[in-house]
Amino acid sequence: MSKIVRAMVMALMICAAATTGTTAATTAATTAATTAATGVSQKPPKADDVLQQAQAKAADQNKAIFLIFGASWCEACHQLDRFLSAPEVVAIFDKYFIIAKVSFGEAAGGHPDLDNPGSDDLITKYGGLPPGGGQVGLPFIAVLDAKGKLIVNSKVPGQNQAKGADANFATDPEETRLFLSILKKGAPALTDDETRKIQEALHQAATNNRAATQ
Repeated sequence: MSKIVRAMVMALMICAAATTGTTAATTAATTAATTAATGVSQKPPKADDVLQQAQAKAADQNKAIFLIFGASWCEACHQLDRFLSAPEVVAIFDKYFIIAKVSFGEAAGGHPDLDNPGSDDLITKYGGLPPGGGQVGLPFIAVLDAKGKLIVNSKVPGQNQAKGADANFATDPEETRLFLSILKKGAPALTDDETRKIQEALHQAATNNRAATQ
């Protein structure tokens, strides 16, 4: 968990263009192509609008909101996305959560236009950034109730976030324990069998990520 949630925006500004800028560039190119084809600028929706849509679904389905702040240059964010797309994980998350995603920190990859407007205010509201700005680890997760009240976030109290600038996916028992504790606070009804399946999926995702980098 410590590695999932602590890819530093400030620490990665230099390496983003060299190591993960391709993804950001592809996203920006896709947006530009769509604009050229349709004549309509594809601006990201406001962060508050993203949250309001999630709140409406959460209230209707009696679920919590799993709000993810991430960026196109953030490899750990893509690792989390791949984990969440695993069929066994989808089945569990769909039972308990409405997943919402907000783009934040895209300036580090050279594409500030990809940010959801107001994402800085929203991530500050949920404890990712101190008032007045600072550093935040991506992806940053905030679990909310249907009214938008914070239940728990992924910030580790007292932890020096600069140590997490390598941005790998969770691999060790402590990181897994922290991630599961977030899920259980947001979904108290999570069963032992579901917890086991998530642990296995985390392990498989970590294995796949290591294999992909070798």
